[in-house]
Amino acid sequence: MTSILKLLRPQQWVKNLFVFLPLFFDRHLFDVEYLLPCVLVFFAFCFAASGIYCLNDIIDVEADRKHPEKCKRPIASGAVSKRAGYIIMAVCFIISLALLVFIHRPDGRNGLLYLVVGGYVVMNIAYSLKLKQLAIIDVFIIAIGFVLRVLAGGMATGIFLSHWIVLLTFLLTLFLAFAKRRDDVVALEKSGVAMRQSVNRYNLPFMNLAISIIASITMVCYIMYSVSPRVVERFNSPYVYLTSLFVLAGIIRYLQITVVDMQSGSPTKVLLKDRFIQGCVICWLVTFALILYL
Repeated sequence: MTSILKLLRPQQWVKNLFVFLPLFFDRHLFDVEYLLPCVLVFFAFCFAASGIYCLNDIIDVEADRKHPEKCKRPIASGAVSKRAGYIIMAVCFIISLALLVFIHRPDGRNGLLYLVVGGYVVMNIAYSLKLKQLAIIDVFIIAIGFVLRVLAGGMATGIFLSHWIVLLTFLLTLFLAFAKRRDDVVALEKSGVAMRQSVNRYNLPFMNLAISIIASITMVCYIMYSVSPRVVERFNSPYVYLTSLFVLAGIIRYLQITVVDMQSGSPTKVLLKDRFIQGCVICWLVTFALILYL
């Protein structure tokens, strides 16, 4: 059972909290009629992602066995067989789609929700089979996956998503994806072994430039969002810009972790362990919550 849990990687489920963003920004985070559909979507993405992890570990089994850390993964270590991995993957996908049956969209168009979640699964299967080998495309697909999470959260509840939330979600996760790839480039330069094929088309100068550009665009975009007249009017507060402080601090701290500490290989681990990042996230949430809900 422990090996199966490791294969499913439940610690990565925190990424799926993005489905709740539409509720948070639309002031419905504590409304049960909105919260329950989002919880179902959250778990639908959790099982979909776990199914993808199973497929990815099956495909990458030989490469993982050469990796100093990934060699401990259940399939790479032999704790779970490939056949069992395929079965677990299929069960995860079935559960993911089955959960959507219990969601009733306000407009009755549940088909769009199936399309988004199904599209996420198909896109990531293609990613595992081929697209992750293509530089730049690999990180863009990761970012698009997070945008699909946000879209699903909005669709499940009938909440309209502004272009700001879609754009900022894409930029932030693209920044994190490039930071993660930079860690792979560092590993390549140290060991001489490429852990993934796309890394051969990257190098440190390029990654540093790309990360810096995306971080800058993300910050500027967030500031533009926070002072937008429509945002000020919608939230009935001229103080949204104050939250920029915590966004800037969080991005700079992550750059420090990436460039100085070279520990950006797992954004989830950074979020769960780094107290500075956690403090920035909590302060941002509290400040924004006070603006929205008081």
